Amino acid sequence: MENTLLQQERKREVWIDWMRVAACFMVLLVHSTEPFYLGGDGALILTRSDAFWSSFFDSFVRACVPLFTVASSYLQFPIHYSSGEFLRRRSVRILIPFLLWTIVYAFVWGEPVENFRNLIFNFNYAAGHLWFVYMLIGVYMLMPLLSPWAEKVGKRELQVYLGIWLFTTLIPLLRDWLGEGLSVVYGPSGLPRQALYPLWGEASWNGYGLFYYISGFIGYLLLGLYFRKFVGNLSWGRTLAIAIPSYLAGFAIVFGGFIRRVFESAAGVFPTGGLVEVAVWWETTWCNDTIGVVLMTIAWILIFRKITADGTFYRKVLLPVSKASYGMYLCHLLILVPICGWFRGMLGSGAEGVLGVWTTPVEIVGSSVCGFVLTAIVSVILQKIPKIGKYIIG
Repeated sequence: MENTLLQQERKREVWIDWMRVAACFMVLLVHSTEPFYLGGDGALILTRSDAFWSSFFDSFVRACVPLFTVASSYLQFPIHYSSGEFLRRRSVRILIPFLLWTIVYAFVWGEPVENFRNLIFNFNYAAGHLWFVYMLIGVYMLMPLLSPWAEKVGKRELQVYLGIWLFTTLIPLLRDWLGEGLSVVYGPSGLPRQALYPLWGEASWNGYGLFYYISGFIGYLLLGLYFRKFVGNLSWGRTLAIAIPSYLAGFAIVFGGFIRRVFESAAGVFPTGGLVEVAVWWETTWCNDTIGVVLMTIAWILIFRKITADGTFYRKVLLPVSKASYGMYLCHLLILVPICGWFRGMLGSGAEGVLGVWTTPVEIVGSSVCGFVLTAIVSVILQKIPKIGKYIIG
């Protein structure tokens, strides 16, 4: 029996498990950073050092969500069974835990009646991380449609489509340049957001331009397919020769774009901030559909693919956490938010904190590590509950 279980585990893509767990930690690091540039009326950075640390930590792990999408693509795409069976399996794994935790957040944060009314049309904005599930379900809905093509596509053809998608990752930066900075409009919710400069067929009456259907997260679906079908076992030398320049270039774009916009807003004076659209503008190069994030995603994939460690630590610790990673994503804010508040209360904030300019990085790293460990423990325990664990955690 034990040998059979070991054989089943060895069939797993070990590097995917390592990447999932790392991506979970990256998500918590991102959300531990947010209190240092979000606040006040929406956007608030207290000091120059907070601007640096916010940009550094968030930029460093900004590829976290794309890594989850690539993992799903690598393991699931193209699908090898009926569309109905695929969607049924994904519904049990994704939808039921999502609905459960959506209800939990509706009661915990905000006014429950209003939250439930809004849930008809969108997620609870207080639990903003749940946007990811809507995107993921949309990608899953496309998988059955694209799978026949994915089975037959050749390397050169797929490279062409990936090249077109890579070009679309320049479009958000092009819009920002053509739009000459921050231009605000109001969406259906009344929340301010940055106006989009219309390009290649887009107009006030048409948002579906030339590159609409091959932009966004569909590219990460294709990227996972490309690595699965056409990228062999590269040597460490070859891996690092591609991954290091790719990561450094991506990081420079992401980090530099954020910090430049912050200092442009501050005009040399801190604290700086404003309404939420200011933070959205700061985050222009952090968006998942921009070239910097894509380059860092590619670098992380190349590095994780070299990990083959499947010993005792992998089987006893990392694998259970990987299996609970989706549930960790869903529930982590309930644990992380009070932890971040505790660190802030204990150490203070900004240059006036207990550790001076080092207060912010210690709070960010400490919150993310403590939050990750506690969330992992809770999620693994919940998943092991007989019969209902899979419906809670996925």
